[in-house]
Amino acid sequence: MLSLEEDVEAHALRQQGWSISAIARHLGRDRKTVRAYLNGERVPGRRVSSRPDPFEPFAEYCRLRLADDPHLWATTLFDEVVELGYRGGYSTFTRSLRTHQLRPHCEPCAAARGRDVAIIAHPPGEETQFDWLELPDAPAAWGWGQHAHLLVGALSASGRWRGVLAESEDFAHLIEALDAVVRRLGGVSRRWRFDRMATVCYPASGKLTAAFAGAAKYYGVGVDICPSRHGNRKGVVEKANHSAAQRWWRTLSDQVTIEAAQAGLDALSIRLDGRARRRDGQRTTVGALAEAEPLRPVPTLPYPAEMVVRRTVSPQGLVAFRGNRYSVPPGLGATVVTVGHRLGADTLQITTSGGAVVAKHHRAPDGAGRVVRDDGHVIALERAVLTAFSDAPACKHKTRRPPSQAALEEAARLRGLPAGDAATRVVIDLSTYAAAAAQLQHRLHQQPASTQEEAE
Repeated sequence: MLSLEEDVEAHALRQQGWSISAIARHLGRDRKTVRAYLNGERVPGRRVSSRPDPFEPFAEYCRLRLADDPHLWATTLFDEVVELGYRGGYSTFTRSLRTHQLRPHCEPCAAARGRDVAIIAHPPGEETQFDWLELPDAPAAWGWGQHAHLLVGALSASGRWRGVLAESEDFAHLIEALDAVVRRLGGVSRRWRFDRMATVCYPASGKLTAAFAGAAKYYGVGVDICPSRHGNRKGVVEKANHSAAQRWWRTLSDQVTIEAAQAGLDALSIRLDGRARRRDGQRTTVGALAEAEPLRPVPTLPYPAEMVVRRTVSPQGLVAFRGNRYSVPPGLGATVVTVGHRLGADTLQITTSGGAVVAKHHRAPDGAGRVVRDDGHVIALERAVLTAFSDAPACKHKTRRPPSQAALEEAARLRGLPAGDAATRVVIDLSTYAAAAAQLQHRLHQQPASTQEEAE
């Protein structure tokens, strides 16, 4: 390795006409080393590592991933290459991405930077920020339509966040997801902060709805509503939304189940508890700060909101709900019913569009894949199936049945033939052809021999 002074000396002597061998003898260095510095292949003061670059085997994979998605987070790509066997650190990985210049340039992103951001103090245990994240292109197997919904909650002081998938953003799904999020966070803070979502407040005025006011009193929290167009008031949860979208949803497979997707999100949020933080000059982590927050215990049961979802009955008389199937009486196949249950209860009921309750079941654990049948429904379904059978002989599909006379006449009409029975049938009389042949033979015998030879 050449020092900075030696590199300057080598370049000066080279410009004065010295040969590389003469410069190497003058500096007491190897000729190949001097040539590499003169050609710009090596930089003074930086030693070339004798060990192989651990990033090199993964460079092509990173190039392909960033070519497919130029805005893929480096942390997301780092998670992928670690699973593929990369053993280097994150800072080494990002430095290699920059050195190899693998990320394509995006001019619009480069121009949209430099906005001022306010700093808001958040005492420990004071506030939890919540926000809905609408996720596009939901897997078709989930049956949720084009979008999935993720409620994200973040502790403002420590930055710990958790998220829960939901089929809808209505009031019952909001309460269910809220309860699940605060249990994952470890407790209830003193206040909750929301933007102007319609299930929490009236968007125009910011006043709480009566339904959510009851839920807030049940959990014993104060509620703060962000002013319109002031997203920085809940920047902690917005950053958590960004992490969930880029590091989890962006790479989610189409074949993953809802339960597996939720497990992957939980694993990501727990792993991010290890993010480094510094408080009062001491190095700590997000998880350690979150464990020190004074949070109150969560109530034993969630707030008893009434959840109602629409489902279509299968031909087997089953209704799918939360990864299980529940029976209904026969005769409802392909009809739309509603499945309702009170949060915290272990039962559900199925109601027709007319409001008639046709089934009540004990809920199976979500995602268990169970078929919950009522004995009465099974017996009634068997009777309905057996009643549908008949002793009449089965229809014979291989019987020869030529077209009827009416069909033949219609075919003749379509072909443009004259109407009538004679016109619709083609009759071939061979005696007519025999008479014509006999007349021709008789004429040949009456002609002279020369004429017959010419005719032959």
